[in-house]
Amino acid sequence: MYTFKEDEIESILYIGREVSVFKIPPLKANEGHRAQEWGDLGNPLWKGRIRIIERSSGVTMQFEDATTVFAKAVYDPAKPCVEAVLDSSRYFVVRVEDNGRRAYIGMGFLERSDSFDFSARWRAAQNPSETPANEPSPHIPAGPKKDYTLKEGQTFSISIPGKPKTSPNSTGVNLLGGSSGSGFSSSGSGGIPALLPPPPSAPRKR
Repeated sequence: MYTFKEDEIESILYIGREVSVFKIPPLKANEGHRAQEWGDLGNPLWKGRIRIIERSSGVTMQFEDATTVFAKAVYDPAKPCVEAVLDSSRYFVVRVEDNGRRAYIGMGFLERSDSFDFSARWRAAQNPSETPANEPSPHIPAGPKKDYTLKEGQTFSISIPGKPKTSPNSTGVNLLGGSSGSGFSSSGSGGIPALLPPPPSAPRKR
């Protein structure tokens, strides 16, 4: 069981709720590990969760259950402690350490989405500088922004339901002053619509 200093500050970077651990045979060649060589994958050596933890001393990955820490892998920049297998995206080989002793175990996820998430979190924990804080979102289209502002003299038309359409010669509403081709008769230079005179008043009966 591993113990840590009580006053050591830690940050949890990732939690894998359910992983399986397997005893793996020694590597026969330098071509890599294969999960199909581990025996019955439905009968793991241990089941529990993993946590990627960042402390002042470095980044570690812990295999643990409700009461104990089963194993611990320490990030070593000179020699990575996690290696993907050749025949599956759900299984990995992990180098664990215990008081200076090292061993290799197999680790597997039930879902591929969980293994992809683990891979991304582990890479980010080891190389935080590779993920810029101000990286643009991939959902924002690339390229220069378009200018949709109206230039001087440009107009646009507004169609109001139920209103008669303007003549083909109409140029719409001029946003830069006055009205142009709006269908109103105007008097004077201000473009104010002319008002009809009031109807004559009826004669009063005596």
